[in-house]
Amino acid sequence: MITLDLNTGSEGLSVLCLGAHSDDIEIGAGGSLLTWLGQGLKFHVHWCVLSANGAREAEARTSADEFLKGAESSRVELMQFKTSFFPAQHGEIKMWFEALKSRITPDLILTHRRDDLHQDHREVSRHTWATFRDQLILEYEIPKWDGDLGQPNFYVPIPLEILQRKIRLLLAHFGTQASKDWFDEDVFRGLARLRGMECRAPERFAEAFFARKIILR
Repeated sequence: MITLDLNTGSEGLSVLCLGAHSDDIEIGAGGSLLTWLGQGLKFHVHWCVLSANGAREAEARTSADEFLKGAESSRVELMQFKTSFFPAQHGEIKMWFEALKSRITPDLILTHRRDDLHQDHREVSRHTWATFRDQLILEYEIPKWDGDLGQPNFYVPIPLEILQRKIRLLLAHFGTQASKDWFDEDVFRGLARLRGMECRAPERFAEAFFARKIILR
């Protein structure tokens, strides 16, 4: 397997995390971020949630603070676009992305999967690719009742201790999602075990991404 080296010297790596909703980044890439930060990688993280309304705004902020402990620097940006109506807000979201591009030039972007069946997720992915043309983009996956999981091609092995911490944080910080039948420990652990099996992760668990364009130097 080809290995991506995230060690970029003393200045560290600029990472942009994009999520449509307040728990998306944590579900899709939380274990990877906790693993990388736990390994001592120097990350400067810009964490953006496009729809964090009402109680979910507080959830998003407190959760981000927990997941970003250990980062060299972090900025959390919470927007209030209307959930489930992102395609209808295309123009406004496009303007927000253009303004974001003027503020940050990330080395790595974590965003939604292009083929996700949730319309808000697809819209975020669409704008990510249209806005950032020179960055490495990894698309994360979100399990849900639609049954739209695909065939990822990029894996991050997750230590068991980190996976357990990720799940604890998800369940602790997102009480508004507790009633959803897919939002539980079994789903998160089960998907991580499946992806860990696919990449033969040393501790049996992993998160998976879709890497559509990579330049090997």
